[in-house]
Amino acid sequence: MIVELRIYHCAPGRLPALHERFSKTTLGFFKKHGIEQIGFWTTLVGPTNHSLTYLLKWESLAERERKWNAFQADPEWIAARAASEAEKPIVACVENQFLTPTDYSALR
Repeated sequence: MIVELRIYHCAPGRLPALHERFSKTTLGFFKKHGIEQIGFWTTLVGPTNHSLTYLLKWESLAERERKWNAFQADPEWIAARAASEAEKPIVACVENQFLTPTDYSALR
């Protein structure tokens, strides 16, 4: 198992729009493309409260590449994302890391 850690740093005031896009649109596309989420978090205490952090579960990097690329190329997703940012951009930048569990990890 591989876990992808993704952090979306939002433009000021745009975190509510990102929450709406995930809850009403993105998660449906994740399901359509077989992308399994572990969870989503906002920052309670930290350097910024304009971020959304989430984890995705993959069996391998090859699976991630295949499913993520299909999701990103989906014309319906491209149109939905563009519509959600018609007023102004939502995400200023994205960070991501790929994590692999240790032998002693409770989640493997």
